[in-house]
Amino acid sequence: MQIKPRQQLLDMWQAWARHSFGQGGWSWGEQGVLSSVADAERLLCLLYPATEIPAFRLDDPDTTQRDVGKALRQVGDSTDIPLRLIEILGEFMKRHHDGESPTFAGGHSFGSADPGLELSQEQRESDVVDSYSMSVSLCLATLGFLKVYRNTTTRASAVARIDELREETSGRLTAAMVGLLRSFTVDVVDVSSDQGQALARLLGRGRLSDRQVVQRFQHRFKPLRALITESLALGLDTDVCDELRNENRLFECGWAWSVVKNAPVVSTTSDPEGSRQPGGTAHPVPYLHFTVVALDGIIDLLSERTLTLGLLDAEQQHLASALRLRFEITQQYWSGIARFDGDAWLLEEIPWRTTRRQAESEYFSLTVVSILVHDLMRRRTTDHDLSRIVAVMERLAERGRITGRALHEDPAVALHSPGIVMPLLGGDERGPAMTWVMNDFSTQLLKRAVQLCSLANDIGSQDRLLRLAESVLDHVWRRRITQGEGVGLWDNVPGVHPETPAPATAPSWSVTERVTECMVAAHALYDRSPIRSVEATAAAREVISEAAHLLGREQKNHPAPLSGSRQGEWIKGVEADLRRARELIEDRPGTSLALALGVLARLDTLARATDGEG
Repeated sequence: MQIKPRQQLLDMWQAWARHSFGQGGWSWGEQGVLSSVADAERLLCLLYPATEIPAFRLDDPDTTQRDVGKALRQVGDSTDIPLRLIEILGEFMKRHHDGESPTFAGGHSFGSADPGLELSQEQRESDVVDSYSMSVSLCLATLGFLKVYRNTTTRASAVARIDELREETSGRLTAAMVGLLRSFTVDVVDVSSDQGQALARLLGRGRLSDRQVVQRFQHRFKPLRALITESLALGLDTDVCDELRNENRLFECGWAWSVVKNAPVVSTTSDPEGSRQPGGTAHPVPYLHFTVVALDGIIDLLSERTLTLGLLDAEQQHLASALRLRFEITQQYWSGIARFDGDAWLLEEIPWRTTRRQAESEYFSLTVVSILVHDLMRRRTTDHDLSRIVAVMERLAERGRITGRALHEDPAVALHSPGIVMPLLGGDERGPAMTWVMNDFSTQLLKRAVQLCSLANDIGSQDRLLRLAESVLDHVWRRRITQGEGVGLWDNVPGVHPETPAPATAPSWSVTERVTECMVAAHALYDRSPIRSVEATAAAREVISEAAHLLGREQKNHPAPLSGSRQGEWIKGVEADLRRARELIEDRPGTSLALALGVLARLDTLARATDGEG
C-alpha cells in the first residue's frame, strides 16, 4: 500500500471528527474509569499533525486549507475549530486535575494479573510513564497552537481563555517533566544474582565466562559509568552510586513504569517542597517499553520547533536539560548493549530476552530497535550498520506475521491481540498485581521503518525500508474498524487475523495515535531531498553535455528564428529545459537526466526533419 500521508491523515481526521462529534458536540465517552493516557492520545490524533505539518494548521482560520476544513466539517468551520479545541483542551486539563496538581492516571489502561480480582480505585489512579510522555507531547502541541492563535484572534473572550489555558497547560507540562525525572532509574546488579546471571547470559551468549563478560562490560561502559556516578544532576541515591563504582557490578538504566519508590522530590516554583508530588511505588527496574515511550516524549522537548517557538519557560528549560542528560545516557547504554559484539550484534538474535523476568519476545527486540533508531537520528551511521538494522526489521515483520502468512493457532498473532502483557513491579502494594498490555508492535515497526528511510543515504537500504513500510501500512490499514462507533479508526485485529476474538467497535486511541505519528513521520520523509545517485549524476552530466553541443550545432547551421515565431518559442523551450537540467543535477540527478534526455529527443526530431527537407 502506497504511503500517502496527506490523504491518509485526512481520512483519519474525518473518522476522528465523526466519532467525537457524532451527536453534534464533543463526547469523551465512557470506557472504564478515567485514563489520562487515552484522553491525551485522542487529542494528539488531531493536534500533533495540526502543529507539525504546515498544511494541516488549524491555528489561523484564514490559512486553513479546503480539504482540511472538509475533513473536520463536523467540528465546525475554520473559525469554529480553534474555539472548539480551546474548550476541549480546557476540559482535559480540568478532567485530569485533583484540585491541587495535575494527575496522570493510567485508569482503564491498567489490568489485573488475576482476572478474578479487580484493581482498587487507588491503583487505577496511579501515575504511569505513558501519561507523562503523552502529556509532554500534548502540552507542547497545545502551547504552540495557542501561541499562534492568540495572534490571529481579536475576540477578547477568546484571548482571556487562551491565557488561562496556557497557564494550565504549562503547569501540566512542568508536572509531566518532573514525573519523567522521578521515573528514571539505574538498576545495579551483582553478576551472581538471578538478574545478573540473565544479563551475563545475554551478553556472553553462553560462550563467555562471567568474568569475561564483566571485563568486556567494564571496557565498553567505563565512560558511561563515570558519567552516571559523577553527575549530580541525576540525583541518584548514594548507595546506588557506591554500587556503580564497584567495577564487578553490572547495571541497566531507563524508565520504570511510574515514579520510583523513594525517588527524591524535584523542587519547582509552584511546589518548592515537592509536597504535591506523589510518592513512588514502582520498583527501580527499567522497562524497555516505558523507556521507549519516555524517549519519544523527550524528543519533542528537544525538537527544533520547541526551541524556535520558545515554548519552555526558564524552569522548564532547566528540567529539559536534566531530561536530556538521562536521554543521552539511556541511548548510549542500550545502543551499546544492542551492538555489544561488533561482529554479531545482540540485536540480531531474535527474540530479545529481558533480564528481570527473563521473558523473550519479538516485541522486546523491536523496542531495542526503537532506541537504536533514536540514537541514529542524533548521530551519523554507516550504510553497513543501517543495512543490518533493516535486516532485523524485515525479520521482525515476518516473525510478527505482518509480511508472513499466519499459521493455524499461530502464537505470533498474540503480538497484536491481546498483545504482550507485562507485570508492573510494585503495583501490588495497593491491591492485586497490576499489568500493562503492549499491542503497538505493527505501528511501532511502521514508524521506525519510516524514520530510518529519512536517515538512509544508500538507495538500496532506502528501497528495502520503503517496501517494508508499505507492507506494514497495508497490514495496519486493514485493521481499521469497519462497524460501530469507531468506524475508520483502530484497532480491528480480525481484519488481518480472523481467528482472533470478535471485531472491535470502540476505538483504541493508543493504536490510532500511533498511526497518526507514523503519518507525520512519513510527511517529514517526503520533505527530505531524494538520495543523490552518483551514477545518475554522471549520466546526467554526459547527456547534458551532448544536448548542449547538439543544440549549439543546430543554432549554428540555421538562421536565428524570428522573435515570437513558433520556431523561436520551440528553441526557448529547449533552452529552458536544458537550463533546468543543469540546476537540478546536484539535488535531483534523476530528474535532471530525464529533462536532458527529453531535450535530446526533441533535437533528434528536429535533425530528422531537417534531413528530410534536405
